[in-house]
Amino acid sequence: MADRATAIRNLIAAQPGRSHSIADYLQRVCQAAARTLAASGTGISVLTDDGVRGVCAASDARSERVEELQFVFGEGPCIDAFASRRPVLVPDLTDERPARWPMYRPAALADGIGAIFAFPLQMGAARLGALDVFRDHPGTLSSDQLNDAMTFAEITMQTLLDQHEATSEAGTDGGVADAVGHRAQLFQAQGMVMVQIGGTISEALARMRAYAYAENRRLDEVARDVVARRLQFDRDRP
Repeated sequence: MADRATAIRNLIAAQPGRSHSIADYLQRVCQAAARTLAASGTGISVLTDDGVRGVCAASDARSERVEELQFVFGEGPCIDAFASRRPVLVPDLTDERPARWPMYRPAALADGIGAIFAFPLQMGAARLGALDVFRDHPGTLSSDQLNDAMTFAEITMQTLLDQHEATSEAGTDGGVADAVGHRAQLFQAQGMVMVQIGGTISEALARMRAYAYAENRRLDEVARDVVARRLQFDRDRP
């Protein structure tokens, strides 16, 4: 197992990168995982118990979009893997019961996703998100691929923990929170929409998600427009 972990770290290091930032490293993790696991794409999302939620890396643009849809809808394999602390393996998304992820499932299918495998990022009591593996066509992971996927998840978790520890010791902002670059903007936008609609913070996020879905836009784009006052919600209309 140690030899395989070393081999996977070498595969990650061999991926092209633009910088030594945590975001760039996690993107290389996604690219290496997609190739190793015979996947069409992969994504890494950070989720924490204090409310930080969002995509922090993906192997490609489509995977990033499909990954982010889980936060637009508030449902999906990555969210379930985080909550249950167990992998969520869906080798055939067309056979998955419709009651599970009623909004996310058809959207993922429409984007050409045939299978999804989500692995929680956790170590002991700590949990920080999930690694998602996407395939265009239905099919199970082999036992070797399953082991490799869990190794990628372990490496990702250790990377996030190391970064969090380093920035905490330095007394600077960063680490896990910075891996989700738009989190502060999203929280600010939620507060502004809450005031605009006269509702709760959860209702504000639901309104933003509904708008993002209806307009086929990313949630962070909607948040940016709200903060810049280019978009405003009112009490009566979505």
